[in-house]
Amino acid sequence: MLVGTWNLENLMLPHSGDGAPATEAAYEAKVAALASVITALDPDLLGVQEVRQEETLADLAKAAGGQWHIALSRHADRRGIRVGFLSRTPMRTRRDTHVFAEKLRPVQGDDGTEPDAHDGETSRGFLAVETDTGDGVLHVAVAHLKSKLLSYPGAGGKSRFQPHDEAERARFGAYALYRRAAEAATLRAVADFLLEGAGTERDVIVLGDMNDVVNAATTQILLGPPGSELDKPRAFAKSDLGDPFRLWDIAPRIPEERRFSRVSFGRAELIDHVLLSHRLARRIEEAGTGLPEHRDDALVLPSVDEDPRKRVGTPGSDHAPVWVRV
Repeated sequence: MLVGTWNLENLMLPHSGDGAPATEAAYEAKVAALASVITALDPDLLGVQEVRQEETLADLAKAAGGQWHIALSRHADRRGIRVGFLSRTPMRTRRDTHVFAEKLRPVQGDDGTEPDAHDGETSRGFLAVETDTGDGVLHVAVAHLKSKLLSYPGAGGKSRFQPHDEAERARFGAYALYRRAAEAATLRAVADFLLEGAGTERDVIVLGDMNDVVNAATTQILLGPPGSELDKPRAFAKSDLGDPFRLWDIAPRIPEERRFSRVSFGRAELIDHVLLSHRLARRIEEAGTGLPEHRDDALVLPSVDEDPRKRVGTPGSDHAPVWVRV
């Protein structure tokens, strides 16, 4: 079974919002480019990010060929993009939430205003489903945490991507980090809901665009008890009371030279993650980015900068798929 995650980068109908392609031809080229990768990857289940309309996900499934089932969160961000799934088997929704975990308070999001209801919500909804496999029920959650890309309030309600000064850059960097940390804690609560304290017996996967690297504090929040690192020589040498609650990041099992999913300002980073429950982590056969067998066409990525408008209308995605075979 191959399960992965992929940020599809603005899969939207033409003229349907910020980041949408300008023509039908550009939309069709994007769908075709994405579909060719999915066909080659041939996942059993793929978590996806940055999908606006259900119609676009259906178009992608049709272009990829074969039989697919689709699911999409009801909770979009301010641009209308959402997370979802493509699956070879039918799915049942377990949870679709955008409200911060219990006891988390709203976070400051900008200068000079008090937090409102939106500041107690995740940027985009988290969607959790279950599906039947040949080895029992698989429980999976997909997420897209707050971006590291900073935007600032501009004239006429529009955003700008350059700060007035370095003090503003620092403040808005802190605001983004507040939100991403709260979202990580909320996603961990979704993971706990799926694990039910039985990760040694249940197949649970949490995946998505976490917008930070493996060792970042926000990513580490997701793992649970200390010691949940697959690169530790004694990771599975001895069971302990934390095992039923652990999530294991597959990153150490990805070949080092391929351990990235996006290139930002010329720097290759792994910001898309697949996390496995203890039972599944013991069954990892292979993990990677791009396509299996080191086919690199899905790992040749553009270097992005602070202005996402430069990517509008471009086929494919600025992320690579991240996947695991168990």
